[in-house]
Amino acid sequence: MSGFWIMLTGALVAASCGILGCFLILRRMALVGDAISHSVLPGIVIAFLVSGSRDSFFMLFGAAVIGFVTVFLIQMFQQGGVQSDASIGVVFTSMFAAGVLLVSLNAQQVDLDLDCVLYGEIAYVQWNTLTLGGVEIGPKAVWLLGITLFLIVAVIGLFYKQFKLCAFDPALAAAIGIPVALFHYVLMGLVSMATVSSFESVGAILVVGLLIVPPATAYLLTDRLSTMIGLSVAIGILCSIAGYYTAAALDASIAGCMVCVAGILFVLAFLFSPSHGLVVRKLRQRASAAREAY
Repeated sequence: MSGFWIMLTGALVAASCGILGCFLILRRMALVGDAISHSVLPGIVIAFLVSGSRDSFFMLFGAAVIGFVTVFLIQMFQQGGVQSDASIGVVFTSMFAAGVLLVSLNAQQVDLDLDCVLYGEIAYVQWNTLTLGGVEIGPKAVWLLGITLFLIVAVIGLFYKQFKLCAFDPALAAAIGIPVALFHYVLMGLVSMATVSSFESVGAILVVGLLIVPPATAYLLTDRLSTMIGLSVAIGILCSIAGYYTAAALDASIAGCMVCVAGILFVLAFLFSPSHGLVVRKLRQRASAAREAY
């Protein structure tokens, strides 16, 4: 039964990240998830200093607040003329450094379990259960990620056309009256929520892999956004299942194996994709050269 909960948790994370990652890939903002995962450290420390507790709720709330601050700062710097990659790098390195400084000054003797927050331990999700009316109703991570996935699907589903147009042609979207900035912040808010809610399962660092690699793989396999989203989710779920069994066979990190499987699938798509694959393009070039020779 523990294997089921682990694979379900991984699948929920992969589905949430797979949907959002497609829009990030198209907007060339794939590293926003990485920025959020690093910059939430001061939020975790501040939450502990204010509450005096290491309870997950306070940690997640503090991380979520700082996640939204990170998104706001990145956008503000971009609007001020700083390049996208530079603004992301400046914000997440500065925020992460501030978090390290807060730990060194105020919490040296306290175990904040930052390794768990940043790297996660999906193998233990089945032990941290949610109790309702004295009855255990399943792991907390599954409920938290399930609610997160539901909200992501609901928001993207309701405003799919707007998100799609903002991703492909923001100038046209603004010209026809779509509030591009609002949808940008909504998308970044969903990314922040997905990243934060994945802390205790796959961890903030490893969620970046699921946020980028499956969507990038799907991008190589299709030119339609709807198909890309479906493929991204399917690839992410496949990585969760295959990664679990790979980790069991190798006695290795489960979350790490999930991302490694995703990386292998990306390499295969890069080489053998029918439309963008490197090997396929080389074969077509040779066939074209052969026809011209005759």
